[in-house]
Amino acid sequence: MRAKRRRLEAGFKAKVGLEALKGIKTVAQIAREYQVHPNQVSQWKGG
Repeated sequence: MRAKRRRLEAGFKAKVGLEALKGIKTVAQIAREYQVHPNQVSQWKGG
């Protein structure tokens, strides 16, 4: 049985993307902290 997909709010995505843009932490660290895939963080970052 498949797990249900999470629907993430736009504000959450913006917060994570902005944190990635700042460059203080790596994408992997941010992904681990917010429990999302690193590819998602990169997409929300805009590149």
